[in-house]
Parts: sequence; structure tokens; C-alpha cells
Amino acid sequence: MIKQLSVFVENRTGSLMDVTSALTKAHVNIRAVASFDTPEFAIMRLVVDKPEVAKDYLTSQGFVVRVSEVLGVELEDREGHLNQMLSILAKGGIDVHYIYSFVIRVGQAPVMVFNTDDYEKAAKILKDAGIRVVNEV
Repeated sequence: MIKQLSVFVENRTGSLMDVTSALTKAHVNIRAVASFDTPEFAIMRLVVDKPEVAKDYLTSQGFVVRVSEVLGVELEDREGHLNQMLSILAKGGIDVHYIYSFVIRVGQAPVMVFNTDDYEKAAKILKDAGIRVVNEV
């Protein structure tokens, strides 16, 4: 599994930059990021090279941070592959809460990040279907 940070930030100008600036100061490299907003706040989801360092530093700077596990799966650059993966998970009874992708892996396939309630089962179903599960980035 891949460790993901969820950082809660105010929905205001510069709030996402506040997070990225803090991570830069902590010498943490961002590998993937997705942001989801509401009228009052945003949730910034990040995959980084040093999740514990990032969590500790962000927390020390006053951010509310949660670390969770997500499932990383290699995505082939071909029509319908994402649909195939989602179909495999649905047939296996796996509820996918959200997904996002990242491609910062020189010479390697892009990765789709999945959030679900049952990572072990999801990983097994996908591996059994011949899809490569990624454990670190």
C-alpha cells in the first residue's frame, strides 16, 4: 500500500501554496496531488516520498493532517484500461471512494491511486486479473 496524506486547508488564496511551501522546507518531494474543495475548506491529498516527515512537519506548522493507505495500480496507456480495472473491482464487491493519477515515474507506467475500504481484497482481485499493484512510489 501507498501512504497518502490528507491535509485540511482553508478555502482561500494561497492555502495550497502554504502546504507546498511547508513541504519544500521539510525537503519532502510531492509525487502526486489532488485537491477537493467545499465552500469553507479544501482537502489536499498527497503522495510524497517521506510521508512521516511530511506529517510531522505539517502538524508542527498547525495543519490538520491524516495519513491513510491507498492502493496504487499501474495504468496501461490504452483505451479502456481504467474501465477494466474499475469493472474488476466492482465485480469483486469493492467500493472505490475516489481515484486520481500520477505519472512522475521516469520510464515507468503511470499509477492510478484508489481509495477503498478493503485494500487487501482489492489488491488480490487486481493481481489475480494480471494488473500490477504498486506498493511504493
